[in-house]
Amino acid sequence: MKLRQAIFSSLFVCAASAFLAVAARAAEEGGANASAVPTEIFKWINFAIVAGVLYWFLVINRRAWFRGNAEKISSAITNATAAKVEADRQLKDAEQRLSRLEQEVRGLREEAQREGLTEAERIRALAKSDAEKIAVAAQAEIAAAERAARIELKALAGKLAVDGAESLLTKQLTPQNQDALIAGFVKSLQGSPN
Repeated sequence: MKLRQAIFSSLFVCAASAFLAVAARAAEEGGANASAVPTEIFKWINFAIVAGVLYWFLVINRRAWFRGNAEKISSAITNATAAKVEADRQLKDAEQRLSRLEQEVRGLREEAQREGLTEAERIRALAKSDAEKIAVAAQAEIAAAERAARIELKALAGKLAVDGAESLLTKQLTPQNQDALIAGFVKSLQGSPN
């Protein structure tokens, strides 16, 4: 609403100024150019209208456009500043993580070495335990095999002794020796109380 009032007041001032200027000129020249005065007045009014319209388009209308454009630029600058601040924060965060990455890798290596040593020690202990179990089982098996071999050896020795004694008896036992043995046995039976 203020814009319209400003335009109309500007146009009115221009038109009044032009009319007064034309009237003053016509009074100076006298009445000689009385028919040219209305034409001159219309030229000045036309000029005032065109000048007012141009003024409105170039100055008043452009103010809003410039203001809107300035606001857009200001908003873009604010957004760019915020984006820059965020990018700087992310960059700083990434740099911190990168600096900590070396420490984390070192820590992971140390932890892996500790775990590897612990695992190697556990495997050695397990292998030693398994070796001891195998040795105990082997000794038990050897002892069992030894007992079985002794029993078998005793059985074989007994059989060989019996076989040897039988063959010796067979050689030494003649029919006369047999008769003498039987007679001695019978005598011993006769002397017993039963």
